[in-house]
Amino acid sequence: MSKTILAQPVVMAGGSGTRLWPLSRAGYPKQFLVLSGSTSLFQQAVSRLQGLAGAGIDVQAPCIVGNEEHRFLVLDQLRDIRVEPAAALLEPMGRNTAPAVTLAALAALESGTDPVLVVTPADQTVTNESAFTLAVRSAVRVASEGAIAILGITPDRPETGYGYIKVDASSDAAETAPKVARFVEKPDLATAEGYLAEGGYFWNAGMFVLKASVWMAALERFRPDVASATRAAWAQRSTDAKFVRPGKDEFAAVPSESVDYAVMEQCPGSDIEIRMVALDAGWNDLGAWEAVWQVADKDAQGNASVGDAIVKDSTNTLVHATSRLVSAVGLSNVVIVETPDAVLVADRERSQDVKLIVNQLGKERRGEQTLHRKVHRPWGWYDSIDHGPRHQVKRIMVKPGASLSLQMHHHRAEHWIVVSGTAEVTNGDKVILLAENQSTYIPLGQTHRLANPGKVPLEIIEVQSGSYLGEDDIVRFEDTYGRS
Repeated sequence: MSKTILAQPVVMAGGSGTRLWPLSRAGYPKQFLVLSGSTSLFQQAVSRLQGLAGAGIDVQAPCIVGNEEHRFLVLDQLRDIRVEPAAALLEPMGRNTAPAVTLAALAALESGTDPVLVVTPADQTVTNESAFTLAVRSAVRVASEGAIAILGITPDRPETGYGYIKVDASSDAAETAPKVARFVEKPDLATAEGYLAEGGYFWNAGMFVLKASVWMAALERFRPDVASATRAAWAQRSTDAKFVRPGKDEFAAVPSESVDYAVMEQCPGSDIEIRMVALDAGWNDLGAWEAVWQVADKDAQGNASVGDAIVKDSTNTLVHATSRLVSAVGLSNVVIVETPDAVLVADRERSQDVKLIVNQLGKERRGEQTLHRKVHRPWGWYDSIDHGPRHQVKRIMVKPGASLSLQMHHHRAEHWIVVSGTAEVTNGDKVILLAENQSTYIPLGQTHRLANPGKVPLEIIEVQSGSYLGEDDIVRFEDTYGRS
């Protein structure tokens, strides 16, 4: 009777997705957006890996590696799909993928087991989940024997945006997991065309499968500096429920390096066995708006639209509307993306260059790079629907049972009007309940708190007035989410 293989899904949920601006922002990046189907890319990645269970494979709860600032997005989206994580490992700052995987390996080994890590980015799509499951199960079996298994995408075009994997020419064509001969950087078009004509080349999907101990041994061999620095940060970790935070100062000293450069590209030709399992499952990494257009449903003229859009006399064009009617006439190969506070119009074939806009926004320190008009918070969200020199109007939603911090403002007063639900308002030394259509006034300098004691979402309209209305004019006295 064959032994059950213990598999540990590891979903890397960091990254800012700058090439999908303005829909993707640093505060709400693409992996948490619904770009295909009815769930986010992150939720799809988690669900796909949960589906590996069976056929002699025991799948553990997922380990999520992400950014500190996205911690509540991670938990909220997992809760929505009814998945309880093994842990959410929170990086205090980005250090690329090799340290992220090392944190997951150290967490897995902490339990005294040595599971097979199934590592995937959180921002990819797959249209054929049954083919995905079969391929990754094969990779898990290969990895359970001590090898590194990497997923290679069967190419259908000469793509210049991906790195390539070359399999060993001596491998049997029918072999499930041929040896990897070498990794190749992103090629120019002529080279990519040559790869397709020659055969034996696959796109590098950034998904790999290996035992936690195998990863640590390989990293300590090829990049002992990354291994030792990450171990030091792990040793200084703190734990808060499902959140695990490596030591901040120690993690800042970890060299920034990718999995490919640190380990994978060093393995061919060494005594560390690395094999590739082909994945032909409708994979796409949705790295730019061109990729979103590629996977979208299109009309007879090649146009794709999302939201309230009217497209006439146009070809091969993508229109993504989120808050209002967007119309297009006489366009070809164009991307139009509308959000409440920013609109992008670009040549579809140059959609990779959207990062140039994001870089400019960063240099000018503009808010559109980081946050949407609608900003998600651990307790709910707020939407800044109007503003002027001395006033701002927000629509605020508070989740059932949640509350904002006990706080005060030096420069503004606030009026709150309940639209739906029940509000518990702390206003100085008084605590009152407000129902729909009732309101209250918070004077400048008054200590206050808004909470939702009910079982349905609370929505209010907040009118702020004063000499300064910035989000940094908040003095927190108590906070459920550790921000005081």
